[in-house]
Amino acid sequence: MPLTYPIAEQTLDNGLRVVVSSDRAVPIVAVNLWYDVGSRHEPEGLTGFAHLFEHLMFQGSRNVASGQHFSLLENAGASLNASTFFDRTNYFESLPSGGLDLALWLEADRMGYLLDAVNQENLDNQRDVVKEEKRQSYDNRPYGDSYERLVRLAFPADHPYAHMTIGSMADLDAASVEDVHAFFRKYYGPNNAVLTIVGDVSVEDAFDAAKRYFGHLPAIPQPPAAPDGTIGPLTEVHRDDVVSDVPSDLVTMMFRLPMDGTPELDAAGLALDVLAAGQSGRLNRRLVRDEQIAQSVSGGALPLIGGVSFGTLTGIASDGVDLQKVEDALLEEVEKLAEEGVTEDELATVQAQAERDWLEQLSTCAGRADEISHHALLFGDPNRINTRIDQVRAVTVEQVQAAAAQWIRAAGRVEVAYRRSENAGEQA
Repeated sequence: MPLTYPIAEQTLDNGLRVVVSSDRAVPIVAVNLWYDVGSRHEPEGLTGFAHLFEHLMFQGSRNVASGQHFSLLENAGASLNASTFFDRTNYFESLPSGGLDLALWLEADRMGYLLDAVNQENLDNQRDVVKEEKRQSYDNRPYGDSYERLVRLAFPADHPYAHMTIGSMADLDAASVEDVHAFFRKYYGPNNAVLTIVGDVSVEDAFDAAKRYFGHLPAIPQPPAAPDGTIGPLTEVHRDDVVSDVPSDLVTMMFRLPMDGTPELDAAGLALDVLAAGQSGRLNRRLVRDEQIAQSVSGGALPLIGGVSFGTLTGIASDGVDLQKVEDALLEEVEKLAEEGVTEDELATVQAQAERDWLEQLSTCAGRADEISHHALLFGDPNRINTRIDQVRAVTVEQVQAAAAQWIRAAGRVEVAYRRSENAGEQA
């Protein structure tokens, strides 16, 4: 079922890849800019820098005062934000189509001239903002440090995915203005980015606008390639037991998975969906509905392109239930899937769920722009948005079982178990 969203591409003389998808249905335009830099690109001692720039990018540039990026766009009716991940950083806004020039001018000004505004005061301020974010989202939030603990267990210390995007606060404390400027100059240039424009604009006008605002910016030296993170499935069990002031006892386990863009990763992701996706998932039926030993279960694959991905399964114990029962049931279902496989009906159900989620993501200009940037930057093919669901549909029950048998096994996992202090004596 190939989709037919129109895709037009150009590369400017400075290396900026521009992708346009015209959609005149509503007077909205989405601007989406992906930079090829995330936490996996950060060398030792510079962790958290990509995420730091997610904050610094909104603190002014040569022609934009601090705070004006948000205020100018919001006054034009825009919604906007940014995010940092292992493989990339993205900046995006969606607004009435008459605001396209404003959005492009603002993005271009900070791509070309951000460092005019990055001084010691600005750095100190945003460093404190990041520290507060870590306290709120990681340190003082129930289960907030689970992924930090899991990736440390799942990967060697020098692996590109062994640290979270928030990075090390010690690294941020040690960072000088010169360190920060050097990191920006290394990664934040037109030839290390993809600009996507989707919505109520003609292809010709969109390309003209991109050239007008970005075409004069100089290319940067070719950034260093991210380190190769290729690694096989886990072959041992490592765990971290935490006693904490959490609402309920919880266990979450992580498995290494194949790299994104491969049929094997699609198969492994569908295997986890059979276990944990929705009310019809095996884990929900058994642990929540039938045995009622868990309040909820969840899980799925997290696709990554640096040689490996990972997936998780999580169960929250019902009140009064020993967390070990939840863990044992999770692992029994993991092994059953690997040994016996899935049915055609189960596979068709999770494939239909994946198709529904994909079509929902593409239904808005903002969602489509983000996926176009994603596939253009990480795979060099923005048209994958039109063929992606066919790749998922092509996975067979045999491929799902093979992926599960190799990658999703009880004997090859890491896990973190959280217990409330009054339950701390119930050890696994």
